[in-house]
Amino acid sequence: MEVFVARQPIFNQEEGIVAYELLYRNNHINEFPNVDGDRATTELIINSFLNIGIDALSEGRPCFINFTEKLLDMRLPSYVSSKKIVIELVESTRPSRNLLEILKEMKKSHYKIAINSSLLDELNPYSNDILEQTDYVKVDFQKTDKNVRKRINKKALATDTILIAEKIETNEEYLEAKSNGFSLFQGYYFSKPAIFSTFDIPACFTSYVDMRAFISKEKTSVNDIVEFIERDPSLSYKILKLINSPANKLKEKIYHIRQAVEQFGPFEIENWIYVLAAREELTQTSSVSLDVAKLCLTRGRLCEEIGRIRNGKSEKIPGYFMTGILSFMNGVKAIPIEKMIDSLPLNEEMVQALMGVQNEYKDVLDLAVAVEKAQWKMIGEICKKLEIMETDLFKLYAEAINWSNRMVVEDICYL
Repeated sequence: MEVFVARQPIFNQEEGIVAYELLYRNNHINEFPNVDGDRATTELIINSFLNIGIDALSEGRPCFINFTEKLLDMRLPSYVSSKKIVIELVESTRPSRNLLEILKEMKKSHYKIAINSSLLDELNPYSNDILEQTDYVKVDFQKTDKNVRKRINKKALATDTILIAEKIETNEEYLEAKSNGFSLFQGYYFSKPAIFSTFDIPACFTSYVDMRAFISKEKTSVNDIVEFIERDPSLSYKILKLINSPANKLKEKIYHIRQAVEQFGPFEIENWIYVLAAREELTQTSSVSLDVAKLCLTRGRLCEEIGRIRNGKSEKIPGYFMTGILSFMNGVKAIPIEKMIDSLPLNEEMVQALMGVQNEYKDVLDLAVAVEKAQWKMIGEICKKLEIMETDLFKLYAEAINWSNRMVVEDICYL
């Protein structure tokens, strides 16, 4: 399915871009849809970091993301790097003791905070304390008059808080903001939000809520975590794409989940499973059926095992499993293969195989598909080419089916 994120730049007084605000969208229409704020933010984070890629969106600049008080209560921002986001409180947030304590906690963890000027209610006893925890105050030029703006400016500037003039639509508003102490500017006068889109592979059958509970246990091993992630091709795809982001500056690409878990540690992986679990708890996300998931896992496993014995190895060889998974998901979800392989750590042979070019990866994939479809003549021809005994092949196929069935049963019943 196609997913979307809108991005609007924030400018300084020299009209250089210093940050972006990321905005939830669910189609190509450039307006906020009528959806719950919790759902909008969790999907925005997942689409920005795990699907499109935060590097492509941010271009190395911080990104303002709106959070509701409920998401702050869940400590959702703490699962995203403080170097990449600014926590912006939604306009409907009301100052409270609970909110103040959360913001203090976020500040200690080096997050920057942005609030809307509506939070600076003179009658609310927590407004001044919240302002002290704030790095940016946004003032909506379409909703506030000049007298209100002057009061807010004086209050914010007394605490060295950076003022952002938002919803700037005319040159007159821009000049007024510049002359009245605003340092940063955002609005249609400069740029409308630009919409980015990509394709997401829906979750197969994993409950991220249950997975979060499992990997949080003290005695959970790396093997356990790897096995759980590999059960869901969608999660494997997202983790590999995230880990191989240019921001991580890897010396070499990571080709399989074990490498990712071992190099970055369970904590990094657990953070993103937490975010996925939060979306699962807050929204109804699409998924594919258990039967389709089993077929997908079976093809991936069979490709992996064929590649292993074809190369005379006792251990798994990176690449074959993901080639099988991607080829299956491409057919089931009708996602353009170019979109699926973008930003993934695929070597050129894997890319060519997925694009239909004949090579060893494609031979292995063709053999797996021929087994699925019981194409006996093709099975014989490819087995001869790869120097694999047909009896060995069908043994591998039976083992792949048993493995995928076990993955599904354990995923449903492990609690």
